[in-house]
Amino acid sequence: MRADKQGPHRVAFEHNKKTILKTQSVCGICGQPVDKQLKAPDPMSPVIDHMIPVSKGGHPSAMDNLQLAHWSCNRQKSDKLFVEKEEPKVIGNRNLPQSIKWINYKAR
Repeated sequence: MRADKQGPHRVAFEHNKKTILKTQSVCGICGQPVDKQLKAPDPMSPVIDHMIPVSKGGHPSAMDNLQLAHWSCNRQKSDKLFVEKEEPKVIGNRNLPQSIKWINYKAR
């Protein structure tokens, strides 16, 4: 069993879960509002998601590793890590994709 389901992290996880359910209202994965009235079989019901999955080394009960999510969003995310693609700070010629090999270009 996972560390947040048993052992010393169980109490901390349950405490943080209650805090998140009180304070957060938006899915941390899709950004849409979460209806906290919905219950478990509903795909849009609220769950607590580990941002860094426990299987990938994420802390099982740390508040900064937990977020509110829809059940279906959490299932789709599974144990994947979300990595933000960093945009270049300055857009210039060096950041543009190469659309032509200029080495092969011959002047007329």
